[in-house]
Amino acid sequence: MTLLVDTGPMVALADRRDRLQPVVERLLRDEPGQLILPAPVSAEVDYLLGQRLGRSARRAFLADLAAGRFRVVCLDDADYAVAERYDAQYADLDVGLADLSIAILAARFRTHRILTFDQRHFRALRPLDGGVFVVLPADERV
Repeated sequence: MTLLVDTGPMVALADRRDRLQPVVERLLRDEPGQLILPAPVSAEVDYLLGQRLGRSARRAFLADLAAGRFRVVCLDDADYAVAERYDAQYADLDVGLADLSIAILAARFRTHRILTFDQRHFRALRPLDGGVFVVLPADERV
């Protein structure tokens, strides 16, 4: 199985004061499949870690990436056209590139499993290949 990881859980993972940090840590530790971090998400994580937790948190994140803890995946040229159409389809949600990249890469990796705190977007968005997203940790008992 594959799990796509969004920005919020990555920031929570680095913040020992975040009440969801232990939950995120457990989910990532116990995940048997690949951990996919879309490149636009990695940029958001880097920025937010720097703003909220400082340079040491950014460096620890970079060390995790360098160690291969997460697989950072870029969008292909054709994916941006898909993102544009998907964004137009859900224009009322004002989704943004990071979340669009998660939906696109979910289709590429044939998974609906997403580690995110963003239930507003991922309950409304439909996967490109149909069905619904499994939003972790909220759907953990499903």
